[in-house]
Amino acid sequence: MIRKGLRPGFRLSFRLINEKAGFQRTWRIRRSWIAIGVVAIMDAVFLFPAVMTFNQASAGWSRFDSLFDLVAALFLSAWLLGWAVAPLLLSGILVLLLFGRDTLEVFPGKVELGMGLPLLRLVAVYDVAHMRNLRLENPPKKSGKSWRGQHFAFDYGANQGAFGSQVQADELTEIRNGIHMASGQFIRRGEALPGETEIPWEPEQAVKEITPASDSADGTKKPLMLSSPSSLALIVANLVPVAGAVFLGWKLSDVMVLYWAESAIIGFFNVCKIAVIGRWFALAAGPFFLGHFGGFMAVHFLFIYTIFVKGPDNMDSGGGDLGEVARLFVVLWPALLALAISHAYSFFNNFLGRGEYKGRTVSRQMSEPYARIVFMHLVLIFGGGLSLVLGQTELVLILVIAAKIYADLKAHVREHSK
Repeated sequence: MIRKGLRPGFRLSFRLINEKAGFQRTWRIRRSWIAIGVVAIMDAVFLFPAVMTFNQASAGWSRFDSLFDLVAALFLSAWLLGWAVAPLLLSGILVLLLFGRDTLEVFPGKVELGMGLPLLRLVAVYDVAHMRNLRLENPPKKSGKSWRGQHFAFDYGANQGAFGSQVQADELTEIRNGIHMASGQFIRRGEALPGETEIPWEPEQAVKEITPASDSADGTKKPLMLSSPSSLALIVANLVPVAGAVFLGWKLSDVMVLYWAESAIIGFFNVCKIAVIGRWFALAAGPFFLGHFGGFMAVHFLFIYTIFVKGPDNMDSGGGDLGEVARLFVVLWPALLALAISHAYSFFNNFLGRGEYKGRTVSRQMSEPYARIVFMHLVLIFGGGLSLVLGQTELVLILVIAAKIYADLKAHVREHSK
């Protein structure tokens, strides 16, 4: 869903209150001991496995001698990273329910509404000229704002704002006069002005500043073609393994490891995309994605190393030498650099430059890499199985690279043409 209308600015504040404010008020968030008890129980339920996994991961990192040990530690750490999002959020909510504050600060031309703890607040900044219909509201029970009790509300574009908790009716006049005196403007009554309810909510200005102009004069996107710069860059980057196979003696196992590393590069830029789309929500969504994607990548590498690097005949010859694993990546650095540059160019030119972030949701972006990676690696595994049957031949290697380029390019064009 794309929200429309004027939107406030957001920032973090690490001070108790701004002494420069012309008018200010603070309310303690109403405590609901039933809600506090429920959140505390849920927090404990999520914290117990998190603590157990943390102890196991710490033990794994303190002593690992083989690739199997390293993968186990990485998998536990990734699982912990994804799982920890829930207890961290629940702990934050619990602290907020116990000690939270709601603040109002007024400056010339603007109102700042804060929510949080005394020394850590999320602040929303509103332009007084666009605030309308300041009023008292008494929400019904079980509604989304029932935790506030009677509070102040106002209209802002197509949306509403709220502040205060368990306020009294006689405070409304004081708040209205205080905002007027400190801001120099009245909060008007009536309907929204033309344009105040139609402006779509876009990512932060920082994204816009690094975003080039749209593809066409009317701001619409042209379909991505095979001849586009990002497609050509992807083709060139994928041809580097061909040069490695011809001139440097790279084997199929080297190429399999290389494409595993490319999946990690895709995952990194997907976190960047989540940050652009989700903004503050990315603080929770990013670690959650890294958790399940990191666990997938750890197990996937162990599979590739065991089947294609060591081979079926050597599966029982130890847990995998870490020095040997490190040398695999050192040899592959030219291709890794080329693939990283290709995906970086696609991120800045397509995702930001062509405005592909517009209209996307975090949930969709979190799942997007899997379709591309799974299909790509099915092609590789099929080629790897063919190589195991026919032997390590350059023809099989070239066929695998060609099939991967086709699958990768097709997924690239489909992804960036949505």
